[in-house]
Amino acid sequence: MTNIVRIEQVEQRADSAPGPIAAFARFVICGGGLGLASSVAVAQLAGVVPWAVANAVVTIASTVLGTVLHALITFGGHTLPGWREHLQSAGSAAAAYAVTSAAMFVLFTVQATPGVLTAQIVYLSASGLAGIARFLVLRMVVFADARTPAVRPVVVTEARARASTRDNVVRKHAPAPVDVINALGSAPMTSRAAMTLIPAPAVLPLPAVWSHRQRMAAAA
Repeated sequence: MTNIVRIEQVEQRADSAPGPIAAFARFVICGGGLGLASSVAVAQLAGVVPWAVANAVVTIASTVLGTVLHALITFGGHTLPGWREHLQSAGSAAAAYAVTSAAMFVLFTVQATPGVLTAQIVYLSASGLAGIARFLVLRMVVFADARTPAVRPVVVTEARARASTRDNVVRKHAPAPVDVINALGSAPMTSRAAMTLIPAPAVLPLPAVWSHRQRMAAAA
């Protein structure tokens, strides 16, 4: 087994996190679709078990599934939510339910027999405000890590560390290409720089080529 000798921290930007408008649209789609599925599931399950039990089971299951959908789809996370996210999401859902229940309680306190239109307006208004508040809580508190730089550990093994140290030592103690000292007498110079200091060889004149007439004159 390779021993771990060093762990470096590398930042990785979460570029896939959606903006607030896109996240809110995903929040509405996921929440609305899950609500419709939950209503169908409660109606089917109520035929087997009491309605209260069916409602409790479907509520718990839909809350857990909703937290997973919001973590992976709504806010663009890359990992499944943990216990903290599940508990905080369930708390926000319970708070939203308390807000809508309180609004309906106030309505029936003010009016003993409110009309259907009035009851729908109050319920939908309270649900909308509670939904917006829950979205802000999920985005800014529960799943805030999805929009911040993630830290990914990079493991450097013992073999890689030894190879890196050996290369550094070789480069540090490697001799200069050419053992030539510059004009200041300090640093060694490379072969290309040394070639510039060597004077060019003198060009020797070649003897002139004599013609046949000149050779005959010299022989006479």
